Amino acid sequence: MEVKVFERLPNPIILKKLMKIQASLNLILCQEEWLCYHSFIQDWGEGICMAKIDNGAGDHLIILFSHEGCIIKGFDHESELSPYAQDEHKVWQGIYDDVPKELLNLLEDEAIEKDDVTFCIWRKNSDTSWHKGKVEIPEGESDGSDFLLGCIYQTPEEFAAFAADYFELPLSIEAVAKMYTDCPVTEEIISHLNPGCDVKEVLQVIKELA
Repeated sequence: MEVKVFERLPNPIILKKLMKIQASLNLILCQEEWLCYHSFIQDWGEGICMAKIDNGAGDHLIILFSHEGCIIKGFDHESELSPYAQDEHKVWQGIYDDVPKELLNLLEDEAIEKDDVTFCIWRKNSDTSWHKGKVEIPEGESDGSDFLLGCIYQTPEEFAAFAADYFELPLSIEAVAKMYTDCPVTEEIISHLNPGCDVKEVLQVIKELA
C-alpha cells in the first residue's frame, strides 16, 4: 500500500522543531526577511505558533501549532481545487468537513485567508497519525499537497540541495547538519553558512524563535 506524503510527516513536536530550523536557516541565508521561503512566528496568537512556506509564486503552506494540536492549510494556485478555478469561488467540498472544531477555529484569523485552500491536514495531540479531508480530486489533477509538503525538508541534505538552487549559495552540509540537531546556533555556524550576513543581528533574531 502506497504511503502518502502527508502520512510521512513527523509528529507535531518534531515538525515544529523542523520548521524552526528551516526558518533559522532562511534568516541566515536571506538578507531580506520578507523573501524568506520558510518562516516561523513563535507568538502568532495566544498559545499559537505559526510556520509558513511561501514560494513567492502564489503557493503557500501555513502550519499552526496549538495546545490542541496542529493544522496545516495548503494552497496551490494552479490546482483545479482552488476557489479561483471555480465559478462559485467556494472552498472545494470535503477539505474542511472533518477537521475538529478546535483546530479549524485556528484558521479564522483574516491573515490566514482560510478560503485560499486546496488541501488541509491536521493532527490532534491525542492522535497517532495525521488526517486529511475526504476530497474527490478530479482525475489527472492535484491538490498540491505532495508538492508543498515536499518543501518541508526533513534532512540536511534535502535543505542544502534546495538552498543551493533557491538562494544560489553553496552550503556546507556539515554546518546545515549542526542546525538540524539540538546543537546551539552560534556565530561560528552562522558565519560558516553565510559570511556576508550580519552575524550578531541574525543570531539575536534566531534566539527569539526558541
